[in-house]
Amino acid sequence: MERTVGAQLLDRSGRTVRPTDAGAVFLRHARTALTELDAATRAVLDVQDLSHGSLRLAHTPTFGTYLIGPLVRRFRARWPGATLDVRETTQDAVETQLLADELDLGLAFRGDQLPGLTGETLFVERLGIVVGTGHPLAGRTDTVGMRDLRPYELALFTGGFTTRAQIDEHLAGHGIHPPHALETNSLTALIDVVRRTTLVTVLPDRVTREHPELCTVPLAPRCPRAPPSCSVARPRTRAPPAGPSAAWCGSTAAPRSDQANGALVRGRARRFTPEP
Repeated sequence: MERTVGAQLLDRSGRTVRPTDAGAVFLRHARTALTELDAATRAVLDVQDLSHGSLRLAHTPTFGTYLIGPLVRRFRARWPGATLDVRETTQDAVETQLLADELDLGLAFRGDQLPGLTGETLFVERLGIVVGTGHPLAGRTDTVGMRDLRPYELALFTGGFTTRAQIDEHLAGHGIHPPHALETNSLTALIDVVRRTTLVTVLPDRVTREHPELCTVPLAPRCPRAPPSCSVARPRTRAPPAGPSAAWCGSTAAPRSDQANGALVRGRARRFTPEP
């Protein structure tokens, strides 16, 4: 290879072999070329034979409780031979991995996306104040005012989640600054803590409906809608997805209109062409 490029790529003078400055540049471009080749191979296979295609999908935590299961069921019914790689992560990681060609699609809340991504809003979700069934506010039929929340401590997602800033802003706008007893990046932990304690949290309504051990407190004024969730976002400079990616997009029919704010973030960078 050194003869081909006409430069020394490896420094062999020490105990270990290391790339020279020229070698480091060559390595960076070689890795990019291999990534492009892998993407091209996957794209051809997806188009020629959907039964052997694959899809790399990432989603933020709340979608795992009510959306991923039904979508995978519908996807598998249509394309039983295609393989799925499904990961749960933060929205920042979804966007970064899409641009790095580590994902094909992503499910996340619509917000200020990284440059180079675009999306389609699928549905809109309303947030709600949520408590366990043994909480003093559980079962209330009358409307609870914002000030009624002051005695209770909160359990919330950490600051890296899209809805967190919106929740903090909404509470602060009404002069409510309850102490945060717990912050977590795990939806499973958040639900388990809230159902076992008197901590209060904020979750999309659809998540609460999937867990009978939780209940939504009727609040006035109501919590805001979440940012559009489940939008399909993809690199702006690439073409629409083919194969299993397209099949998944076709499986993401919006839930009932009362169910969500959604954005399906779409990705494999080298499988897309410029938007009109």
